Amino acid sequence: MKLTSFLYLMVLLTALNAKSVAQNKLESSSFITFNNFSSNTAEKLTKNEPVTVAFLGGSITNMEGWRGLVCNYLSTTYPQNKFKFINAGIPSLGSLPHAFRLQRDVLDSGKVDLLFVESAVNDHVNGTPEQTQKRALEGIIRHTLSKNPKTDIVLMAFADENKNEDFNKGTIPAEVKIHSDLAEYYHLPFINLALEVDKRIANGEFTWKNDFKDLHPSPFGQQLYFNTIKTFLEENQKNTKKASAGIPKIIDKFAYTKGQYLNITAAGNLNTFNINKNWKPNDGIDTRTGFVNIPVLESTTRNSTFDLVFKGNAVGIAVLSGPDAGALHYRIDNGAEKMVDLYTQWSSGLHLPWYLLLADQLGAGEHKLSIRISDMHNQKSTGYACRIAYFLVNAN
Repeated sequence: MKLTSFLYLMVLLTALNAKSVAQNKLESSSFITFNNFSSNTAEKLTKNEPVTVAFLGGSITNMEGWRGLVCNYLSTTYPQNKFKFINAGIPSLGSLPHAFRLQRDVLDSGKVDLLFVESAVNDHVNGTPEQTQKRALEGIIRHTLSKNPKTDIVLMAFADENKNEDFNKGTIPAEVKIHSDLAEYYHLPFINLALEVDKRIANGEFTWKNDFKDLHPSPFGQQLYFNTIKTFLEENQKNTKKASAGIPKIIDKFAYTKGQYLNITAAGNLNTFNINKNWKPNDGIDTRTGFVNIPVLESTTRNSTFDLVFKGNAVGIAVLSGPDAGALHYRIDNGAEKMVDLYTQWSSGLHLPWYLLLADQLGAGEHKLSIRISDMHNQKSTGYACRIAYFLVNAN
């Protein structure tokens, strides 16, 4: 065969293969489950009423990409509506932080009409226990609906390579299943973008390495996310039936349904702890936006102590975990003393906002948390620092 004929044949086969893939591309709607969802947002859009849309997630939500595309789509498709968009995406944070910052970062802004929630990627990366994920996500759902029963909540699961591996083994990733199960129980839509990415790769439409590239998606991946969310919004607009009355019975009575920040000024009996009113690092290490130039309850001295009296059935701390992060001994009321390491796998290069649940399933009423900096620390740490930005309390 002549070279020119061979090249022509190869080009033809490539074109035919591309055409075959295009003809067999999967439908975005296949990865959306509506669960008998009743949309109030659709009605407001139809009536040209103001609409508030909030995005609660991690770095994939915060970064430029699908979120901005959604905002632009809504603004241009419904120019007669006045939109308020709330970006509550903070890198590294998953369901546990979301549950306790929801009030300040989202609900304090007023009634929310449409809330997108995602934590499946960071819950896996952060090693969040499954029970904690369930209590946090159920808490987010119920807390939001308690403030405005008409809020349309959309649960989503984004992709990462670990989830691809699970799907390829025939296993549903735990984080995805938790999102899906709660969406079904509370009759909320669920957009399974993690499954979509895996299935489209298996279908030969693109590759992770060359196209999607990372759990922080390339522009190609961001567009894919947006296309499916846009499909949801288009289908959602056809669904203007009224929501059924009432919220389903709670699954777990210890869900963080009243999660909130408690100011560090609530701490008492400070022993070499003090409040740094405008904390910023002096070691040249990076910080996260929103977690620098803020007040922190701080000590770098071993055996420093303080107490916190609070009302609620769960308590935790949001710390800034940098290269010098130490370890804490703590007890609730007269319970056994426990220990927690504040140093993380990322601490050497970042003063990371790190949320730690110290106790839940507590009885009703008042409790006392007692904390002491340990004289031991992670072997990779350079110090004994404890810097608390917020206390986390699930109020009674």
